[in-house]
Amino acid sequence: MARLALATLPKRKKAGAAGAPAWIVTFADLTTLLLTFFILLLSFAELDIEKYKAMAGSLSVAFGSGNLIADDGGSLPIKISDGNSSLDPDKQLQAEPELIDERSTSDGVTPVSEGVITLASSLIRELENEVASGALNVDYDEHQVIIRFSEDATFMSGDATIKKEMLPIIERVVDVLKNCRGDVVVAGYTDDRPIASSRYRSNWDLSAARAVSVVHELVLNRDVPADRVIAAGRAETNPLVPNNSPENRAVNRRVEIAIRGPICKEDVPIEQFPAEVKP
Repeated sequence: MARLALATLPKRKKAGAAGAPAWIVTFADLTTLLLTFFILLLSFAELDIEKYKAMAGSLSVAFGSGNLIADDGGSLPIKISDGNSSLDPDKQLQAEPELIDERSTSDGVTPVSEGVITLASSLIRELENEVASGALNVDYDEHQVIIRFSEDATFMSGDATIKKEMLPIIERVVDVLKNCRGDVVVAGYTDDRPIASSRYRSNWDLSAARAVSVVHELVLNRDVPADRVIAAGRAETNPLVPNNSPENRAVNRRVEIAIRGPICKEDVPIEQFPAEVKP
């Protein structure tokens, strides 16, 4: 009887094998695939360098940075967080005059003048929103500051009449320029496609007419002396990018205001400043 009772007792189940559950392998595979998917998305993304520079330049001026960086094309000022930047020291331009002089004698780098630094900073501060939106940008090198207006923001296609919404912006440019002295060259540019217009014979006509329209606004109230200003039509010459796509052609259609050798009131004692721009 005892043997029979033992035989009828239920057998205990063996303990399960140690280790991770089976579902964890599927979960790990899914996580890896998702990670790969997002890495691929990131690799296809494009950073808008120009908008980044514009925003960085605006922030630099807004926070009163004394340090500026210029890229190979003389781009917008970018804020440096401290004096130990890892960027190429040949591209770091100090706004303080004593540091500029020291750099020019120690390593042979051509210094950016105080007038260029002052004018570029003032323009970016005044036109911060427009720079950020891409309607215009401000470039500079050691000799000049260039305000570059896009065609889309400034003119209708094939026309030389400035859009009404751009007139207040040009007035603000004048408010900055009247505090500085220097030759002002306004140049109009087009893309390489022949113009189809009964009013303008060629791209030369159109680019020159656009330059004259901007000059008229600059000297309208005599805040910028007319003898300092030159208008030039340059058609499809000097493209910023190759004329091989609609996007590139839009970049090349522009008007530039170049202020050469600027000297601003902030850079010299008021008694030494030119009479036409004294307050």
